[in-house]
Amino acid sequence: MPEAHLIAIVDDDESVRRALARLLRGYNFDVLTFSGGQDFLNSLRARRPDCVILDFQMPGLTGGDVQCLLSLAEIPLPVIIMTAYDHPAMKEQCLRRGALACIAKSDLQDHLIVTIAAAMAARGSGHD
Repeated sequence: MPEAHLIAIVDDDESVRRALARLLRGYNFDVLTFSGGQDFLNSLRARRPDCVILDFQMPGLTGGDVQCLLSLAEIPLPVIIMTAYDHPAMKEQCLRRGALACIAKSDLQDHLIVTIAAAMAARGSGHD
C-alpha cells in the first residue's frame, strides 16, 4: 500500500494547527505540525514533507520568510500560504515567489484539500 503524503503545517496558533491536522488526517494525509518557521526549517534535515502550509504572519520567521529561504536553498517543496489578512498585494507577492496558492484562513475549508491534491498531482505519485 502506498505511503500517505506528508503535509507540514506551520502556524503559531495551536488551535489552527490542531484543526488543520485533524482535517488533513481525515483525508488520509500524514501531518507534521510546527509552531514556527525555524523549527520547520530545522526539521527538513530529518524528514522532508511533500507539501508545506505556511501561516503568512508569525513571530520570528514569517511564512514569506520561510518561503524565500526554501527558494534560496533550492528546496523544491510545494508551498501553500494561509493568511488571516486577505490582502491582494500580499497574495500576488507570495504567488510571484512560487507559492501554489495563498488562501484566506476563512476559505481554508473550501480550498485547501483541492490545492493539496493539485500539488501532489503535479509532483507525481513518487516521493523525494
